[in-house]
Amino acid sequence: MAAAATSDGASATPGLHVAIVGGGITGVMLGLGLERRGVSYTIYERAAASAEIGAGIGFSPNAERAMALLCPSAHATYKAVASSTGGEEEYFTWVDGHGTNEVVARLLIGVDAFQGGRRCDFVRAWGALLPEGRQRFGKEVDALIQRPDGKVTLTFTDRSEAEADIVIGSDGVRSRVRQLMLGADDPASRPGYTHKYCYRALLPMAAAVRAVGAARTRTRFMYNGPGAHAITYAVAGGTLLNALFVVSDPDPWDGGERHTATGTRRDVADAFAGWHPAVRALVALLPDELDRWAIFDTHERPAPRYHAGCVALAGDAARTSGPHLGSGAGFGIEDALALCGALGVADEEVRSGRLGGGAGGSRAEMCRAALAAYDAVRYERGQWLPGATRKAGELFQWRHPDVGSDPDKFLPRITRLFHTIWDNDVAAMERAAAAEAKKLAYGQADESPAVAAATATAAAAAVDSVA
Repeated sequence: MAAAATSDGASATPGLHVAIVGGGITGVMLGLGLERRGVSYTIYERAAASAEIGAGIGFSPNAERAMALLCPSAHATYKAVASSTGGEEEYFTWVDGHGTNEVVARLLIGVDAFQGGRRCDFVRAWGALLPEGRQRFGKEVDALIQRPDGKVTLTFTDRSEAEADIVIGSDGVRSRVRQLMLGADDPASRPGYTHKYCYRALLPMAAAVRAVGAARTRTRFMYNGPGAHAITYAVAGGTLLNALFVVSDPDPWDGGERHTATGTRRDVADAFAGWHPAVRALVALLPDELDRWAIFDTHERPAPRYHAGCVALAGDAARTSGPHLGSGAGFGIEDALALCGALGVADEEVRSGRLGGGAGGSRAEMCRAALAAYDAVRYERGQWLPGATRKAGELFQWRHPDVGSDPDKFLPRITRLFHTIWDNDVAAMERAAAAEAKKLAYGQADESPAVAAATATAAAAAVDSVA
């Protein structure tokens, strides 16, 4: 596209346009971050309307920090929607749910930290912050074509088309963009079954208090035991208790391509038969029928990279993990921040008119450099998460060969896992992505010190925390 002339006679090159495929947490957060940085974007969501499930979700301290850097109003909205402990210290508390019902370990998170709520409430509130017209619903991607001119054409199942400089696939666990990027026949294009499934429910708070006591409904409690575990925390302003019951499964998943199957309260009761009466009292509050959710991840099917040309993956589309560390959505928000760092620089360089002459590359080369920079700061940390999450599940279910049910061995290991997640310097990560994008665009191929430091820290943490 030719540069347009401004009123003062200067050249004005159009900025980038980013197509975000998937309007869940990662996609909406990326949109809000790009909006704040003045980068043009459109979010394409296959559902006819915002349709996130009502299950509970929480956001760790690193996710909160990334959220605040992406879009302060999004962070303020999160605080308004989330269930607060009223200024109290938040802990993760683990209980011997099978035998004694006694607390075996506690881990301080912080004051009003790791607050939770219903996923649908968060996505709806954040979506309301987007300007009108930024989201297009009923748009399911069928194909992507990277054109010789550097643009990407998106073809949808309704036969309509769109074009963008960059496509970001944030379309979840069964990502179509991941399949298109890696090839549908590549095993890495789809996640694999972890041999665990879960049941989710929102329990009336008054009934939950009667079952386990008020103290166990104010913060996050985990009930550990052989071959299963349960997690509870308050949502919806403290009116509901989100409950997750996770069960190990030696068999192949029987749901085929679907990740859910029909379940019953009796199924959950059978899985937790012989557990302490407090856990069974929570099970008794479940509805007669509820879904059984297969837990899939990409630990054994990792993507070799998070980008190809002008297409990249973010959130669960980049890497899928189980719920045991509560960090899948948080890592998606980190992805969004890293992308904003890289894409903000790319957009600025494109608009400046400096590209295409001297040491600078073309518009398309700038886009590819930005996504390569994103990959450089996110890939190693992102790929660590699925394996670390599996390790946490084994610790909760007394299956770790060196730990078993020993609380003295459990706490140091689980502490390292969580702090590897929580302690990430997300501001430095954003700066590293921006710096690397500019270096790559102008032919400075050596890894920047910021990227080297970020990846070295991630590698060291990964080795230490999954031991």
